[in-house]
Amino acid sequence: MLNTKTTISIIIPVYNSENTIAKLVDTLIRELENYNTEIVLINDGSIDNSEKICDDLVTRYPDEVVFCSLAKNVGEHNAVMAGLNECTGDFAVIMDDDFQNPISEVHKIFQEIQSKDVDVVYTYYEKKQHAFFRNVGSKFNDFVATKMLDKPKDLYLSSFKGVNRFLINEIIKYKQPFPYIDGLILRSTSKIGKIKVDHHKRNEGKSGYTLSKLVSLWSNMFINFSILPLRLSIILGFVSAFSGFVFAIISLFEKMFNPDIPTGYSAIIITVTIFSGIILISIGGIGEYLGRLFIAQTNKPQYIIRKKTKNK
Repeated sequence: MLNTKTTISIIIPVYNSENTIAKLVDTLIRELENYNTEIVLINDGSIDNSEKICDDLVTRYPDEVVFCSLAKNVGEHNAVMAGLNECTGDFAVIMDDDFQNPISEVHKIFQEIQSKDVDVVYTYYEKKQHAFFRNVGSKFNDFVATKMLDKPKDLYLSSFKGVNRFLINEIIKYKQPFPYIDGLILRSTSKIGKIKVDHHKRNEGKSGYTLSKLVSLWSNMFINFSILPLRLSIILGFVSAFSGFVFAIISLFEKMFNPDIPTGYSAIIITVTIFSGIILISIGGIGEYLGRLFIAQTNKPQYIIRKKTKNK
């Protein structure tokens, strides 16, 4: 049983959530009334009325709610980093602002962290209520994370998870501009738990994850937390070189045994096109690594807090 004197933080990235965030905070405070609760709202550049509603929530719940408004939209993982840096709890849960995460399960996550002596508890769902496109993206993300980050095969990297103070302190040591929260977790600890929860349908709005944002998230995983793409480029280069060598031997023997065979223009064009594409992909991968190193050297911030409201 979680000690009721323990401070637990709820970190919620807020993006265009004027119709849900007030109800979400009201319900959380009711559900966790027996605990010392801190709710950290991070407004990630919302263009609706979310900021005013969050300000009102701080006024309504001065002892429970902390509100930070970011200067621009930086994406979910950067917003979560802002929340982790601002929270003061002994434990923290990270959850969405759209009621797809079951509020009734929040206290179970904290109890699971303490009772099982783990640093992080991920949730998983029997049936996900995301759109088809989002589900396909999640499966791809899971496959890549297993290969690149040494993620356990049976672990689902849900955005609805709880972490303890040890892990919070380890995560916020990362100051580079392209954070990937699950990558930071997996490189910091092997004490990982999981708990089954329900997944609700979205009642309001639509997911903020577009294809471009998913690609950006995947690139953060590929490049910031693994050198596997560079190793794949080396392997691809060897395979290409070997294929070219084999093709040359075959062509030589064909010409030796049948001198009348004309030189194949199509074969040359196809070969040049394939190998040029491989070279450009490899150079592009290296360029992406170098570009991120350059951006990191310019001290690009993960986020900028324009306004912080805290009445404690």
